[in-house]
Amino acid sequence: MSETDRYYVERCLDGHPDDYRHLVKRYQGPLLASVAGKLGSAETAEEVAQETLVRAYFKMKTLKQPESFFSWLLGIADRVAKEHVRKQSVRRQRELVRSVSTETAAPEFSQDLALESAIAALPDPYRKIILLRYYGDCSCVAIAQQLDMPIGTVTKTLSRAYAMLRAAISRQESLAQEATP
Repeated sequence: MSETDRYYVERCLDGHPDDYRHLVKRYQGPLLASVAGKLGSAETAEEVAQETLVRAYFKMKTLKQPESFFSWLLGIADRVAKEHVRKQSVRRQRELVRSVSTETAAPEFSQDLALESAIAALPDPYRKIILLRYYGDCSCVAIAQQLDMPIGTVTKTLSRAYAMLRAAISRQESLAQEATP
């Protein structure tokens, strides 16, 4: 797939901006899943993913390795998500200052949100493989080809990622049980 990425990136840089839609179609799902786990809201994730794709298009000239488009895109998504979180935090602080109430109930996290948060917290190589496998609906063979890895490395990384996710969700459940009276 990286050769295809290279092809479409080079076509865009050569004055064929319509070819960017192929990259968007390929990576929109995994990108959306990545930011949804970090932000906890599908609506917010869609905004951040859209902003990421727009920024990537306009900064494509800075991409040094077109075959690494997806990794580069995830880096942009991380920055856009952090900016969004900072803006939300400032907005919430302003609202708290304006409000007189001293206590608010914390929203309950759904199991899906717990899983998405756990995926977002995974180290980058593990997160990429999980995103490609389950949100990108790629087979292990396709992931190996896309990331230019041996199939054994992909399956072993996937196995380790499962273990990390189970541990993270278990920790979240334990904390949730301790917090309830």
